[in-house]
Amino acid sequence: MIRRVVEPRPNAEPAPALELCRDEAGAPFTVEAAYAYCERMARGHYENFPVASRFLPPALRRHVWAAYAFARSADDFADEGRYAGRRREALEFWEGELERAFFGEADHPVFIALKDTVEKRDVPIAPFRDLLTAFNMDLSVDRYSTFAELERYMQHSAHPVGRLVLYIFNYRDPSLHRYSDDLCAALHLTNFIQDVAVDLTKDRIYLPEEDLRHFGVSEEMLFARKVTPEIRDLLRFQVARARSLFERGRPLIDKVGPELGFELAMIRNGGLTILDKIEAVGYDVFHRRPILNAADKAKLVARAATQRWPRWQLSSAG
Repeated sequence: MIRRVVEPRPNAEPAPALELCRDEAGAPFTVEAAYAYCERMARGHYENFPVASRFLPPALRRHVWAAYAFARSADDFADEGRYAGRRREALEFWEGELERAFFGEADHPVFIALKDTVEKRDVPIAPFRDLLTAFNMDLSVDRYSTFAELERYMQHSAHPVGRLVLYIFNYRDPSLHRYSDDLCAALHLTNFIQDVAVDLTKDRIYLPEEDLRHFGVSEEMLFARKVTPEIRDLLRFQVARARSLFERGRPLIDKVGPELGFELAMIRNGGLTILDKIEAVGYDVFHRRPILNAADKAKLVARAATQRWPRWQLSSAG
């Protein structure tokens, strides 16, 4: 799932509004203004991975912004304090607007852009519905007994994100979707590990209870926010699990075109870098919240270039 890992920069992006139908001048949003609204939302949030970076073709970048804005807004409805007491109402409104958009009706800027995206890129409604299912689950489910249960959650919260990107780039082969599912699950697990302390403040634990029992970790130990040997072993296992999923999803980078492959390489490397940082601080996710700084991001670009550009240049020369 697309999850925030640090607070957004103040006033950098529009806060998700439930019934925003006119721009600052009081006029209805045009398609171009709607995409600009989605772009501001995407650029105003920190993520562990690029969201429609400038390496993507401009004609497709805007469609990724629209999908991101849909998911980012719904995630905030389910999670942010300013929506307390009206979360389900907000998600129901968002679901209704989604259905309207697929019937050709849209007033909200996110859905004006999304309507244009789904029409031009032939994107199905299923991934969007799956995301809303996950956000609604977050309103009532705060523990997962087994990893299989967590996987079922990620089928709604993580897998649709990658599939939407593939649809936008017109990749519909189910085998590619399987690689994408693994890559997105790896990113989601990385966020779960990174955000253990944040989730505890919301009384949520995404680490499977069966893993806690196996490594001798109780909920009380987690809430104490001290890195015991048991907790270190638990998090070391979770990091290894995420790394294995990153490896399972790795072939996708070479099976898509150079622009998307480059973007996916940066995304994957970003997740792996966060895991490196978690290991480097001895798995202390309670007091040190690793994020990607400017130097890290420059390295992601360089690493992605070594993975993708030489092959691209060879294919172009041929």
